Amino acid sequence: MRKFWLAAATAALTVVSCNNEKDPFLIGQGQVGNLSKTVQVKELDSVFALDSVVKIAVTEDQIVAGGDVEIYDKTGSLLLVLTPHAPKADTNTIQTIRIVDPRFKTEKGLTADGTYKTIKENYTVSDIYSTLSSVVVNLNETDVYVVIDKAQLPESLRYTSNKIEATQIPETAKFKFMMVSWDQEEKAEE
Repeated sequence: MRKFWLAAATAALTVVSCNNEKDPFLIGQGQVGNLSKTVQVKELDSVFALDSVVKIAVTEDQIVAGGDVEIYDKTGSLLLVLTPHAPKADTNTIQTIRIVDPRFKTEKGLTADGTYKTIKENYTVSDIYSTLSSVVVNLNETDVYVVIDKAQLPESLRYTSNKIEATQIPETAKFKFMMVSWDQEEKAEE
């Protein structure tokens, strides 16, 4: 009988510990997988120890200061593109993240290869900005925003600079980009 209870307790602990493991592809408030908004650029190699971290220098100054950082999985597939706050030092945190891999998702099912239908059914749109070729859709209750190519919109909205309403975007509109934006509140508080 004692062995039964010992085995049951071990099984229960195993189930509980497995449930506490962090989903490496979950996007939450201040979190993208294992990356949090407090992680510094110099810590990226340890956060993505099983992946490849590639620093991209666009200008001569960024070779020293650091520019965008691309994260690839072990198969060579691009996962994320990270842009640090004012790239001046390895101690900077991440400002924006472009989600490339569709395995990354929010708790409500929003992914990089998703459609506007997921937003319409699960989120409140805070505002919509129109550019020459795209529409930027900002969401309440999350750090995520999406960019939709105007080619996904009705013909009457593609070539206008007029404000586009959430109800005018078709449910079938696919995302051009899925982005996460983190401000620098923590630095201001320090």
